[in-house]
Amino acid sequence: MINFTKEMRDRVDNAMANGTPCILVTASAKGEPNLGYKGSMMAFDDDHLAYWERVRKGLMEHIEENPNVTVFYTDLAGRVHWRFHGKATVHSSGPIREQIMARTIQSELDRDPERNGSGVLIRVDKITSPAREVLQQRD
Repeated sequence: MINFTKEMRDRVDNAMANGTPCILVTASAKGEPNLGYKGSMMAFDDDHLAYWERVRKGLMEHIEENPNVTVFYTDLAGRVHWRFHGKATVHSSGPIREQIMARTIQSELDRDPERNGSGVLIRVDKITSPAREVLQQRD
């Protein structure tokens, strides 16, 4: 069962402000890897992460080809590291997109003044440590 702890929620929701932005890792259908910082990553609910995607190239193309993603959170000074493994879904319109946009930090929305971005929702299936110890897993 996946159920983010309060510490996970607090750290992910405040990652950008704390100087520890999350990194999203994707792979194309052919297995070509890509990664990028996601300053708007948030704990959407107990078992989903979400972020505002304003760039249409690279990561978005990969998600559309292969929804399997990993979100890496690391705070070197605090010695806290998590990997959130799951499946991403792009929401270019509709209520989920609007909910994600409403909760996105202002600095990220300021980079998308016309609000052309999409909400990306990630259903987390497993949380691991950097040593691959399973901390939580979906039943």
